[in-house]
Amino acid sequence: MKYPQNLCIGDTIGITAPSGGINKEIKQKRLDEAIKQLKEMGYNVIETESVRKNYKGRSSDAKQRAKELMELLENKDVKLIIFATGGDYLMEILEYMDLKKIDQLEPKWMQGYSDISTLEFLFNTVLEIPSIQCDTIKSYAMKPLYRNLKDALKIASGKDVIQESFDRCEKVNLNMEEEFANQEEKEKENINMGYELTEKNNWKCITKNKKVEIQGRMLGGNLDVIKMFFATKYDNIKNFIEKYKDDGIIWHLECFETSSPELTRTLWQMKNSGYFNNIKGIIFGRPLFFRTDYGTTFEQAVIEAIGDLNVPIIVNADIGHVAPQMAIVNGGIMNIKYENGKAQVEYNTKLNRN
Repeated sequence: MKYPQNLCIGDTIGITAPSGGINKEIKQKRLDEAIKQLKEMGYNVIETESVRKNYKGRSSDAKQRAKELMELLENKDVKLIIFATGGDYLMEILEYMDLKKIDQLEPKWMQGYSDISTLEFLFNTVLEIPSIQCDTIKSYAMKPLYRNLKDALKIASGKDVIQESFDRCEKVNLNMEEEFANQEEKEKENINMGYELTEKNNWKCITKNKKVEIQGRMLGGNLDVIKMFFATKYDNIKNFIEKYKDDGIIWHLECFETSSPELTRTLWQMKNSGYFNNIKGIIFGRPLFFRTDYGTTFEQAVIEAIGDLNVPIIVNADIGHVAPQMAIVNGGIMNIKYENGKAQVEYNTKLNRN
């Protein structure tokens, strides 16, 4: 893997919007607060032209979005790119990305999740550049910063990080429109708002393993968009997991919106395509919107599809759309310990730089 240079105080953090943009006034105020706080921490911050635009779910047309990302990738002062937001149409920019040119550039840390997984997964499996799955830029308006956001910056800065699972998490909401409306009202009341950690939180191993300790190279992200890669010209998954088979692979997956049949179909496809070869375990984050068709729960759908893989499978992990989420190094080696509903996730720079 081609690890980026360490982020240092005085370096530049770039913001761009390769999928959706930030056009609502209240969200732009949060963006301003996030930039202000990062500058107060000692970083320079720049944003590309289309960050504050949004039309039909896109910050701009695909060529322009690709161009703006390339501007940051080619800017030698930029050491970390934190993406503006997620969305639905990031895949449109891939055909306009000059992968050969990017491969010759100094690699940079990138941070985001949701639709950003499209880009990160490409960089991880094709260009072999690790990235950080964690919150997008608006969360850095939070005061005080929650520990996962600090951990993401520590990882980009070349520090070893041990993350403990969170005791509480936000509520899973099954009504999408209601969730977004409530979030917007809360932001109006407090631009610097933090997470609303109202629910008791425990990781859960749904295989027979009472205690789990695994180490491997992390691969995954938002399953809703990762599945688009399967059998396309961008699909280098089997080559990646074969190349790093001595490290072993830990898949980490989460969904923004799915149903039990869709989850079963996708996992069945992955298993029968060889994507779960050389794995040490699979970790699922909490889905934000999940439909239990046929009375089949998330756990049941997972077990029915891949319960025969003979590896530890953990659900309800601090990954993805139901905050807070840990900072996961996609493409990097991490050590995961689990027992009695609690977990510890360690990123050690020596394991990843040797």
